[in-house]
Parts: sequence; C-alpha cells; structure tokens
Amino acid sequence: MNYDQVLCGRVSAVPPSGIRKFFDVVAEMPSAISLGVGEPDFNTPWAYNDAAIYSLRQGKTHYTSNWGLMELRRAISRYQRQRFQVEYDPAKEILVTVGASEGIDLALRALVEPGDEVLAPDPTYVSYVPGITFAGGKCVPVPTYAKDQFRMTPQAIRAAITPRTKAIIFPYPNNPTGGVMRREHIEQIAQVIRDTNIMVISDEIYAELTYGGERHVSIASLPGMWERTITLNGFSKAFAMTGWRMGYACGPREVLAVMCKIHQYTMLCAPTAGQYAALEALNIGLQNDFADVSHMVRAYDRRRRLVVDGLRNAGLDCFEPGGAFYAFPSVAATGMDCQTFCHKLLESKQVACVPGDAFGALGEGHVRISYAAATDKLVEALGRIAQFVEENRV
Repeated sequence: MNYDQVLCGRVSAVPPSGIRKFFDVVAEMPSAISLGVGEPDFNTPWAYNDAAIYSLRQGKTHYTSNWGLMELRRAISRYQRQRFQVEYDPAKEILVTVGASEGIDLALRALVEPGDEVLAPDPTYVSYVPGITFAGGKCVPVPTYAKDQFRMTPQAIRAAITPRTKAIIFPYPNNPTGGVMRREHIEQIAQVIRDTNIMVISDEIYAELTYGGERHVSIASLPGMWERTITLNGFSKAFAMTGWRMGYACGPREVLAVMCKIHQYTMLCAPTAGQYAALEALNIGLQNDFADVSHMVRAYDRRRRLVVDGLRNAGLDCFEPGGAFYAFPSVAATGMDCQTFCHKLLESKQVACVPGDAFGALGEGHVRISYAAATDKLVEALGRIAQFVEENRV
C-alpha cells in the first residue's frame, strides 16, 4: 500500500506540534520541572464538579441540542454582556463547542475557501497555522515584536492584506507572548478592517487573565465590528477546566449557522456533563463577581512578577506580559538558538520550556515559560535557569 498516494498531502506535510514533540522527551524524565504546558495547576472547583455529577445521577446523559444546552447559552449571553458589553442572542448567535479549539476549526472551515489567505500574528499559538492549512487556506504571518509589546500594528496588518484575505485571527491576551491589546490599540486595528469584507476570528480564551487593573476589551464591542467578528472563548484557562473541553463561539447568526452545520455532522454536541459543569461555573460567577476566577488571577499575577524578575535577574531580557500565563524571554544572552537552549537546559538542569520557534519564525531567539505551575516549582526552576545562563553566558 502506497500511503503517500492515499493520504492528504497538505495534512501530511504539517509538522507535529512543536510543543508536544518536545514534551514527548519530558515525559520520560519524571524528575524534570515542566514549565511548558499551558494548563492551570488549580483543580476545577468542586461546585462545578458536583453539578456534573448531579447531572449524571439525574440521568442527563443524552445528546443536547447541536447548539448546546439553552440554559448554558443563556448564561454565556449574560456573561458576555456583563463582562465585555457584547450582546448575543442565545438561540442562534452562541454555539457550545468542544473547547475553544473546536471553535477555531469550525470558524476556519466555515470561512475559508481553497487559496484564501488568513492573517495571524507571528509568533502565534501553534494550532492556527495548521488549522488554516487543513481548511485549504494560506496563513499570512503578521510580524509582532517585543518593542511593540507583541501587539499587531495597523501598519503591519494593512501591509499583509491582499485581495485574497478572508479573515484575521486576533488572539489577545496572547499565547505565547503574554501580549495584550488595550482599547486604543484595538480601535486602530478596527479602523483598518471596518471597510473591508474581512472577518475577525477573535480568540479570547485568556480574556479573564489580565493584569495591571485594565480589563480585556473584546473587539466585537467596538462600533462596526460585531457583524464581522467571531468571538471564541471557553472554560479551560480561567475556570481551570482544561480536561472538560468546554468552549463556545459567538457571532452573527449567518456565520454561526454554517459553523453549527459542520459541528452537527462531526461532533454533534459538546459533552452533556461538561455543559452542566460550565453552566454552574457561570452561574456561580455571575452571582459572586467571579470570585473563584479572581482568586486564581491574583495567584498568577504574583507568579508573573516572580518569573519576570527571576528571568531578568538571571540575565535574560524579558518582556513583561500583560495577560495569559506565559513569559517569553529572549535567550540571546547565551548565544544559543531557542532549540539548543531548551534541549541543553533540559539535559543539564532538568527544566522544560518550549522553544519559541514552535510558535513561528519570529519566535526564534525566545522560549515560552508557563507560570501556571506551583510557586515552589517556579522558584526552583528559576534558580536552575539562573545557573544555566551563568554557565553559558557569551
């Protein structure tokens, strides 16, 4: 059997995830401190678990609507209105998905025709470029730099737009850099896009994880942007529910109807028990001003300062992240490229972080460090990194 002839060439050509490939090695080193996986170290609050367990005991183990539980969609609608001042009709403008990752895939497949171009920042989350490729499109990277706090600029976006541009992925707060977009920066981007037929895929999974007193602003809340924006969010990061795989998409009903069509033929619906857990998370949060989320954000903020200060004291230049839970320091002080740095650090000090080039060409020279790990592990890892840098300084 000649599998090269039967397998889809564009899918086969996509390399494995730069994150998972590296951490296959880490899995064989149980004593290593892993600062690579973007997963909260907090457990899911028990009230959310209890809601799922209670749903099972009540026999709520059947399919839901393709769109998701109406009670959950109503809660999502209230959440979006209360936290981000954006209105969505729960009946036809909100779709419950299997994680925000499914939402990204659905959005791209609903929009992209073969040969269409989709803009995405570089560096960027590892799933965007493959997702665009799987949909038959072409990713056009929009360069971002530490000097601009890793924000996409209107000038760079304008320069990347062509007649083939179908959409732009707008992922802020950003993975891997921790960059955020303030209202004035988003307004500048909106001015470039408003008079085009370009859709915005706004990945807001880290929307609750911002620091310094300024809350996240959704691009859909700006005048003229609601009708051209698909907002993606979920429960993995802010609600410590990664394994539940609960997400959702919001947007114009014409677009959501096509996304739901793909969803109903491939996934049918998100897991029922997980939907009840997500519903409880939102109901509790809407009642107590998201106290559980605020508790975790305060902890991440303390760790953020610890990690940034530790990296800078070790001699690594580090942009101060304004959101998410990642630091993206430069490793130029060692004279190593990012792959060499990460492999040697793992081999000699048993600390694992992610090479920056896993996130795009402009990630070279950087590494991603997750500060979602426990504080004691961060302290120990920072000490080892400082020793490593001192031993390898150029």
